[in-house]
Amino acid sequence: MSEFAGKVVVVTGGAQGIGRCIAEQFNAAGATVCVFDLQENPYFTGNLAEEADLRAFCAKVLAEHGHVDYLINNAAPLFKGLPDCSWEEFNYALKVGVAAPYMLTQLFQEHFAPGAAIVNISSSRDRMSMPGSESYTAAKGGIAALTHALAVSLSGRVRVNSISPGWIETGSSVYSGADAAQHPAGRVGRPQDIADMVLFLCSSKAGFITGENICIDGGMTRQMIYHGDHGWSLTPGK
Repeated sequence: MSEFAGKVVVVTGGAQGIGRCIAEQFNAAGATVCVFDLQENPYFTGNLAEEADLRAFCAKVLAEHGHVDYLINNAAPLFKGLPDCSWEEFNYALKVGVAAPYMLTQLFQEHFAPGAAIVNISSSRDRMSMPGSESYTAAKGGIAALTHALAVSLSGRVRVNSISPGWIETGSSVYSGADAAQHPAGRVGRPQDIADMVLFLCSSKAGFITGENICIDGGMTRQMIYHGDHGWSLTPGK
């Protein structure tokens, strides 16, 4: 029997993409999954940027199950930046990407079961950027830092780790040629790549891992790129 059988798992942003894959993998392992998403889903539809929705969700989970074994903070923040991301939009991204994971942890802190774990989904953008990505990048950098702070505050009670995905194809597209070859792993990532690590970090096999950020990006952030080297080139202004 899977060690996840009968466990209670919270997954934010679990209605599609990586979050849906994570939820499906826990379900397949026998866990009870409680999804919080802005999109329609069978468990709880709400806005992570609203404190009232966070409190209502936690009250529902605890009323029905009494405890939480694993909290997966996966919901994606708004992706905008210079020059058109407004004050309200930037703060909305931080609420979804950083404040909500903090608040959920605080609301559940007295209700985590023995052996509990939190996994935060950051991004390889917590260490590298492209133009116009400030709101998303700031939120992802924030959740990566929040991870080690929570790991220390919850030491001995809850293990807390984060994962930083790179390019993960959440649709049906299949990439080949340069898109695949640019990755040292030779392909674009899949949601399953992230879900597998989430379940590992929640398992007893990861019992000595906490406060860590694990980058799963096919090796892209380890690859040095200079114009003119190894077939790489840059056309300025494009």
